[in-house]
Amino acid sequence: MASSLSTRSLLSASRSRAAWARTSRFSTSTPVNSALKERLGQLIPQEIEKVKAVRAEHGKKSFGPVLVDQLYGGMRGLPALIWDGSVLDAEEGIRFRGKSIPECQAELPKAPGGNEPLPEALFWLLLTGEVPTQEQVTELSKEWAARAAIPQFVEEIIDRCPPTLHPMSQFSMAVTALNHDSAFAKAYQDGVSKKEYWSPVFEDCMDLIAKLPNIAGRIYRNVFGKGKLPAIDPSKDYSHNLATLLGFGDNEAFVELMRLYITIHSDHEGGNVSAHTGKLVGSALSDPFLSFAASLNGLAGPLHGLANQEVLIWLRRMQAKIGENASDEAVKEYVWSTLKGGQVVPGYGHAVLRKTDPRYTAQREFALKHLPDDPMFKLVGQIYDIVPNILLEAGKAKNPWPNVDAHSGVLLTYYGLDQMQYYTVLFGVSRAFGVAAQLIWDRALGAPLERPKSYSTEAISKMFANKQ
Repeated sequence: MASSLSTRSLLSASRSRAAWARTSRFSTSTPVNSALKERLGQLIPQEIEKVKAVRAEHGKKSFGPVLVDQLYGGMRGLPALIWDGSVLDAEEGIRFRGKSIPECQAELPKAPGGNEPLPEALFWLLLTGEVPTQEQVTELSKEWAARAAIPQFVEEIIDRCPPTLHPMSQFSMAVTALNHDSAFAKAYQDGVSKKEYWSPVFEDCMDLIAKLPNIAGRIYRNVFGKGKLPAIDPSKDYSHNLATLLGFGDNEAFVELMRLYITIHSDHEGGNVSAHTGKLVGSALSDPFLSFAASLNGLAGPLHGLANQEVLIWLRRMQAKIGENASDEAVKEYVWSTLKGGQVVPGYGHAVLRKTDPRYTAQREFALKHLPDDPMFKLVGQIYDIVPNILLEAGKAKNPWPNVDAHSGVLLTYYGLDQMQYYTVLFGVSRAFGVAAQLIWDRALGAPLERPKSYSTEAISKMFANKQ
């Protein structure tokens, strides 16, 4: 009898919490009948059958050796994950659902009068493998705008943060707090079927992406004293609204930069820290808000999301020492002094790529069009002509070519967004697209809890004792 009363009490408390969560102060209404969700629902059964077929045919086959060095070396290059949205090729660079960055730039819908792909189109591609129509992208823009409001208590959390608290810490806190209204957490508590997990996860992911500009904008204005946050414009696309919230919406070139920036930073296969962290935490059936907050904490690390800041600092130090419009010889001397001082040339080299990062090339082409005479951009171009040969001569890099971080900070600075501490927040807004798309597919395909096997150093030593 006591057990029954206890159960009824828990259920009653649960219903009370759910009712409380639905009050206007804590949650916002979400649109229904999403065209993207409808299309995804059509594709999921096909994909489930495809996965079954692949596992039936290849499931027992070996997929590469595992070296002891890989265990000690951060599992680098170890094939251990399924990630559907993108694949990173050492020679071709990143491909989103098989499409290169130049192909995405050519094929994905753009804003009226714009030249860069809309992130809405890229998200549709990541989820479905299909290039959306202009109409589908416009409807997705409107849906995200309709979902963009953040709960009042999340606004209060951000507003109460001291401006000295790092923007990424504030970002992670705010995203974590969105878990309060998680559709998946509620559905799981209500006993939703495993086959339907993807549906509330989809709703959470749509809410997550939609609300990030308001969170990011509020943090930016609070930390850097930029005044009151303007409202989301339902007639504008995602990048335009983000640019407006940051105070740059009147500059169409900056808006175009945001469209390009979010697209090329959205996904980079599943092995990087932020992507893998989101997938790992999501495998425990943590909702997308908790999963992506964990991704942000990984992205905040100096070895992951801070590289473009380090590039910009290095460039400014170089400029301060050798001046603007310095000779090639002066640049070479500075690069050599960096290497001889035991430091790396930031923005050059990549763990996988063995050629110039296509994301760097896309940004360089943008700069050639919009800021060809900017002194810092000219320096970046000069370094591009000089550094690879020096790195090859010094034997410092298997890949002496620039990566995405060698350029992005210069572009942001040119348009006036020069607060380097904030750059990782923009990276985080972008990375949500890839992480969210994979979380939806992981739940649709019934991906299990991740649980790799670990070994101690002593166990490794015993394993290979008396073996040649």
